[in-house]
Amino acid sequence: MIKVLIYDDNKPLREGLSMLISGSDGFVVAGTYPNCNQVAEEVSQHRPDVVLMDINMPGIGGLAGLQLIKNSFPGVKVVMLTVFDDNQTVFDAMKAGADGYLLKKTPPAKLLEYLQDVYGGGAAMTASVARQVLQLFAHPPVAQQITDYQLSEREKDVLQWLVNGYSYKLIAAELHISLETVRSHIKKIYEKLQVHSKTEAVSKAYRDRLV
Repeated sequence: MIKVLIYDDNKPLREGLSMLISGSDGFVVAGTYPNCNQVAEEVSQHRPDVVLMDINMPGIGGLAGLQLIKNSFPGVKVVMLTVFDDNQTVFDAMKAGADGYLLKKTPPAKLLEYLQDVYGGGAAMTASVARQVLQLFAHPPVAQQITDYQLSEREKDVLQWLVNGYSYKLIAAELHISLETVRSHIKKIYEKLQVHSKTEAVSKAYRDRLV
């Protein structure tokens, strides 16, 4: 049985995918979620073979979720399922380690075939996306300017542990500093990144390659 974990903020689509996959021979749906805010814990809990991942979700989105999975569970296959087929999004997903990239208009029977292919070690890619990937190899996009938020080395350390999903208390233990010092660093990180929550900070850290 191929165990699949689904991430998509569109509830009807999420439920439809779950019914399609769980109702097909050889597949089982381990769980479905609307975002990647707790993705490391969820993947650890369910131990899926394949993750079907939307890109544009509230909170921690698909690209950041993909990177979190690949950092902690490199053996788990991740297939992006999205409406986005622009060059930069495809390039970012491939660079982050996606095992496949499918458009949401993919026919249900074909989607199941792609999941089987990925599980067997292949690559799942919608034809139009495959053409883009070939073009990207021939003409790679120009690297985007990375914003310098002037984070100190200690603030970068704290942000890295935050991205890894650690609590304030665990960060304090890892860095051998007090809980109040951690809170102070995180307050400065939020100010420099111009964010108001852990979720926003983690998303920005991935998007601007701060960790």
